[in-house]
Amino acid sequence: MTNFKNHKVSVSQLIGLIPEALLTHLSSNTNVDYYTKVLHAKKVFYLLLYGILDNEKLSQRTLEDTFNDSGFKVLFDLDERETVVRSSISERLSKIDYHYFKEVYEFIYTTFSDYYAYSEQLKYNLIRVDSTMVSEMSGKLKEGLDNKSGKKSVKYSMTFDGILPSGFEVFTQAKFSSEDQALPQVIASHVLQNTNHKNIYVIDRGLQSTQTMSEFSSKKIEFVARAKENRKYEELSSLINSNTDCDLGSLTLLKDSKVYLYTGKPIQNKKGNLHYREEIVQTPLRLIMTESKNNREYKMAFITNNFDLTAKEITDIYKKRWDIEVFFRFIKQELNVSHLVSLNENGIKVMLYMTLIAAMLILVYKHANNLSYKTAKRRFKMEVRNLLIREIVILSGGNPNIHFKT
Repeated sequence: MTNFKNHKVSVSQLIGLIPEALLTHLSSNTNVDYYTKVLHAKKVFYLLLYGILDNEKLSQRTLEDTFNDSGFKVLFDLDERETVVRSSISERLSKIDYHYFKEVYEFIYTTFSDYYAYSEQLKYNLIRVDSTMVSEMSGKLKEGLDNKSGKKSVKYSMTFDGILPSGFEVFTQAKFSSEDQALPQVIASHVLQNTNHKNIYVIDRGLQSTQTMSEFSSKKIEFVARAKENRKYEELSSLINSNTDCDLGSLTLLKDSKVYLYTGKPIQNKKGNLHYREEIVQTPLRLIMTESKNNREYKMAFITNNFDLTAKEITDIYKKRWDIEVFFRFIKQELNVSHLVSLNENGIKVMLYMTLIAAMLILVYKHANNLSYKTAKRRFKMEVRNLLIREIVILSGGNPNIHFKT
């Protein structure tokens, strides 16, 4: 039931791709519903999906009202007599096995990737990698990264393939405040799920560890990262020759070299004090230095372990990293990610899996129908509302096709 002209994909078609059989199978063949009377995993799945899509600001109270709403029960064919309270939702989120939602998320991601394969203009798969932080008052969030404002934060480090979020890690330990710790872990998780991959991981300059870059090369993980302009290095050879095009669009190429980078090796002296000694890491990397055509004082440096692509292709790849920034803004502004519905790490993971499932539905809807983020979210919500009206008309003995043209 498509409600908008020129739409190629409707909400009902996308919801039809949600694996009802998998939801039922996991509920029946795992311990996810052990000792649970009302909030079975499948109901929690539908509750969170509908709650995320239908509410401007999600909370446990709004989830309570959503579950107890007759319209929600009609849409997902639930027992009208069942009710829940906020405390039950809170406890369930803290204890329900998040792997249930992980399996559903991975299935939907694979399904959508197969249906709507996204081919880059160049012959490689770009995986954008970055992190975003969500904060709560330190007294509420027991496990989190401390910051100077008196709040604690949770870090979400994600991979994004250009259309869909392809993986994430949730970090609450202090060591993961550094992107040099967080980003390699989310990349390693993504690589494990993509055997024989041909990905190039696109990273901001939060990751600067020379040792990590060396490990990427040894594991044949290709990357393009923004480098600090004052990185210390030893130049092995210049890659610029008479055929090199130094015009990189908005940038001008200044240097394109094979280099060894230095790193700081921690050394403990006899007094127990820690200092760092500079050492060179003998893994060849490629350093590209550029300047802006509009402002020659503005320099940008890039580091990669790919020696086959041109300097312009490398800088164009880095520009695509902005896609994940737009995605973060979308899920924060439109899907409540900037607010923690659960303050328990298990509940946080459940909510993030469900948010990314909702995001994938909207993003495929957006991509297939050539819409903006905000328009896609608005129209998606309107179509869900119309699906609900259609079900109510049928239950009331009416004919929904009089109004809803197929």
